[in-house]
Amino acid sequence: MGAGQALVDCAKGIDMEPVLIQQFFLGCLAHASYIVASKGIAAVIDPQRDVDLYLDFARENNLRIEHIIETHLHADFVSGHHELAQRSGAHIYLGEDAHATFPHIAIKDGDTLQFGNAHFDFLHTPGHTIEGVCAVLTDLAGPSQPRAVFTGDTLFVGDVGRPDLSADHTPQQLAALLYRSLHEKLLKLPDDTEIFPAHGAGSLCGRQMSNERSSTIGQQRRTNYALLARNEDEFIHLLTDSLPPRPEYFGRDVELNRHGASSIDELPAPKPLPAAEVKRRHSEGTILLDTRSSADFAAAYIPGSFHIALSGQYASWAARILGLDRHIILIGEDTDQLRESQLRLARVGIEHVDAYLEGGITGWHKAGYEFDYVPQISVQELADLEEKEPDSLTILDVREPGEVETGAFANSIRIPLGQLTKHAAELDPSKLLVVHCKGGYRSAIASSILRRAGIHDIANLTGGYDAWKAAQLQKAEAIL
Repeated sequence: MGAGQALVDCAKGIDMEPVLIQQFFLGCLAHASYIVASKGIAAVIDPQRDVDLYLDFARENNLRIEHIIETHLHADFVSGHHELAQRSGAHIYLGEDAHATFPHIAIKDGDTLQFGNAHFDFLHTPGHTIEGVCAVLTDLAGPSQPRAVFTGDTLFVGDVGRPDLSADHTPQQLAALLYRSLHEKLLKLPDDTEIFPAHGAGSLCGRQMSNERSSTIGQQRRTNYALLARNEDEFIHLLTDSLPPRPEYFGRDVELNRHGASSIDELPAPKPLPAAEVKRRHSEGTILLDTRSSADFAAAYIPGSFHIALSGQYASWAARILGLDRHIILIGEDTDQLRESQLRLARVGIEHVDAYLEGGITGWHKAGYEFDYVPQISVQELADLEEKEPDSLTILDVREPGEVETGAFANSIRIPLGQLTKHAAELDPSKLLVVHCKGGYRSAIASSILRRAGIHDIANLTGGYDAWKAAQLQKAEAIL
């Protein structure tokens, strides 16, 4: 197929009906996917693994999903492209350098796709990945210029994609490719072209993403720190100096997406297990994953269990800390939460969720088994302890380096949560270890990791560094 040749052309004449763009944002993974529709035909862009939401939207709006566009092989979540294609009959479009093994249409720079009033021009934009593409949408019912571009992980609002996801290219080589993709292709688009990326703030695919879920080329040209680099060399250093470690599960998710993941419905539901059986399996190496709130976990938890509260970036932290292959028994409060937990884990490729503790923590208590707890320390108690017994404690900061730059305890030890398992043995167990993050979510996870590592004299700072800053401000105001 030659460059510029239309992959599909099913337009039957142009009218003034505008093209519909619908965004779906999955908060737990900070992932954005899209439906673009015109004249009853729809394309889904970068679908999440559980695809019923697209099928339901299509049915409710009398749409037929005929196209599935993947901007690249995603590393931080498992895509639903394979299942969605099977259930809808749609074609999958993916960059030719992906070497995907499932049926798909390989796209390259200059290829196009048209249905109704929606006309896509594909740009090959390597850098985040080698196969990455962006899809430029022109609405034929409007002005004869691009209306929007779906940028995948090439360009975010406030950031660009991390350049370390290739086994065959160095981060510096990928960053150079990304610079050219941005400056020679995306930034050639009109300033008022809307950008719709695949992720927002909280994703592991960038460092400074905004909470805004869309922007324009012009706005990013003026404000995106990466686009303000004066030349290619400065851009490369900006992206690769102090690049945080790549999560180990990223490579596994890429391969799952290259081959096409199975349907979520094929995963067996976790079975209830009595406390005695849970205890036996735990002793043999099965992971106990406590998904309750951080406060409930701190008050009473099963010794040796991991804690990741279902309320936050649950799945990505589970993948980073546990990996994808461990067999897991869930500890939760009710059936709906347990079902949601399994779904979220499946979205990142964790599929061995074998069972859950029957009766939850109450069931464990009725069986007569022991609990442990994590002491909590307030900012005032910490201030008093630092003043009276400064040599008796160590403060452990588990935030990311970029967060630490905005303010930190002067003598704290800084180990990002994603690296804590590897470095826990370096901590001094003879002192009280006060653990904190920004607000308390990650420090609660860290507390469970440290307890499993045999460090028992710990306390979790209630409210995290945010609470400390607020207390310092209140103190300053009182003095004034």
